[in-house]
Amino acid sequence: MLLKSNVNIKNKRAGFDYEILDRYDAGIALYGTEIKSIREGKASLSDSYCQFTGNELWVKQMNISEYRFGSYSNHEVRRDRKLLLTKRELRKLQRQTVESGKTIIPLRLYINDKGLAKMEIALCVGKHSYDKRQSLREKDDKREMERLMKR
Repeated sequence: MLLKSNVNIKNKRAGFDYEILDRYDAGIALYGTEIKSIREGKASLSDSYCQFTGNELWVKQMNISEYRFGSYSNHEVRRDRKLLLTKRELRKLQRQTVESGKTIIPLRLYINDKGLAKMEIALCVGKHSYDKRQSLREKDDKREMERLMKR
């Protein structure tokens, strides 16, 4: 039985604050009450980031609200959660972050067709304020062109 889920939680600031270089899909190690809260859409990726501890990649500061029916077995809201990637991907990401000072940012949290929670992460470089102004200018120009094309 394949599940059709509409859970798609995005980090809206990531594209504005960072230049995205490479994207990866990672699994997440979760508790039972955490996956139930995610299926209800009660999670937030704002202010979250990924960091290596040893050879493991962890997502930090991700907010998953408490499950409303989880009594004493409820999870901690902002605990660190382990990301599941292949060894090759982990080595590549770790090399990139250590050598060239890039960061790993969560972009999107979703439920795949098999019912598993996945996180789309990206290798990024931070933008300067003038890069942000340029992005806003390009966005406005694109919107203006679409408006003129409809007429």
